[in-house]
Amino acid sequence: MVASTSATLAAPGVPTTGPALATHYQAVRAQSVALVQPLLPEDTVVQPTLDVSPPKWHLAHTTWFWETFLLSNYLPGYEVFHPDYAYLFNSYYNSLGSRVNRADRGTLSRPPLADVYRYRAYVDAHMATLLGQLAELPAAATELVELGLHHEQQHQELLATDIKYILSTNPLAPGYLDKSALPAPAATATDSGLAEPARPASWLPVPGGIYALGHQQEGFSFDNELPVHEVLVAPFELQNRLVTNGDFLHFIAAGGYRQFQYWLGEGWDLVNREQWLAPLYWSQAADGQWLRYGPTGLAPLNLAAPVSHLSFYEADAYAQWAGARLPTEAEWETAARHFNATPQGANWLETGHFDPQPLAADADPSQCHQLLGDCWEWTYSPYHPYPGYQRAAGALGEYNGKFMVNQLVLRGGSCATPESHIRLTYRNFFHADKRWQFTGLRLAR
Repeated sequence: MVASTSATLAAPGVPTTGPALATHYQAVRAQSVALVQPLLPEDTVVQPTLDVSPPKWHLAHTTWFWETFLLSNYLPGYEVFHPDYAYLFNSYYNSLGSRVNRADRGTLSRPPLADVYRYRAYVDAHMATLLGQLAELPAAATELVELGLHHEQQHQELLATDIKYILSTNPLAPGYLDKSALPAPAATATDSGLAEPARPASWLPVPGGIYALGHQQEGFSFDNELPVHEVLVAPFELQNRLVTNGDFLHFIAAGGYRQFQYWLGEGWDLVNREQWLAPLYWSQAADGQWLRYGPTGLAPLNLAAPVSHLSFYEADAYAQWAGARLPTEAEWETAARHFNATPQGANWLETGHFDPQPLAADADPSQCHQLLGDCWEWTYSPYHPYPGYQRAAGALGEYNGKFMVNQLVLRGGSCATPESHIRLTYRNFFHADKRWQFTGLRLAR
């Protein structure tokens, strides 16, 4: 078991001007370091699969972003920390030159972690100078600072989920944190070690109509949340909570992973090829008890907690088995507005659970819960551009636009998402087979 971290995490709210922006910059940067502090140096270079990047690479890449897009362009006389870092820590920006292949990031034993921390300190010192001059710079510089903050928060979510995957592949199954470092659990365990099953979900009606979809408020949004456009939504019903581990266990017990009729063809092929029998991180002990790898290592399955780490195929198969379906992206956003979902009080990265939490036993069944936080929710909508979308020019045009094919949209954020990073209109996207993120589902009909 590795040591816990006591570093302070960033507070919600993203200021856009003046000293408050510099303070927020410092808090976001400190949060990235805080996420890595519980690790051993050896942990930070591991890359067990293509989707996962080593924590050391995340720390360096987010620093390269500030250096490349802000300091090199707006701070006169700035000298890059190391001439090779642009090659080592570029992620996917073809317009900015060649880079280490994504699959080879785990080979970067050099530079050592200590040098990456020195790199961060060097860039942070120069960013403090730049932020002090921001009022004298073009508005584009402030916009890039906002983008950079949200970019680093995206990587904080990736850090949390990549660290979990990395440690889970170690034969010792070490925990990320000691139990004493976690907040009190949201549900009380029974003598068997399993939390009581959640109360049955209820169905809530959402009226149909013509709705505006997309970012409609002041403040930051990614380009893929625009432009605002109208959509026709038929009346539908949505469950008032996320599907739980206990719910999903019934699907497994009913032979859901062995019955092709619930699965899309590609999903059925994948399940058989990979021999999936349960969600990622689930395992069954010799006595038949279900265990799940979480922030403190292996522990008994919490039946009341939302099921997570599902591929789109698993989420859709469960929905088919349950006689329901996944909501579309437009339905999800419409419902979130209809039920006045807000980030306050939800389970985010700053909450410190690093895992989806059960819904409170006294939660009102007439209200819709967990729309924000806990788990990214799969929708049955392809990740395509909104009508009228135009990709930005230059390197930043590669940020979202080039990924708009062969992926599905997810909504709502997760327990690994920073609270100040989320919006109702936030569009996350993954390929249908991915399940290392905190991805879950909510039923619609």
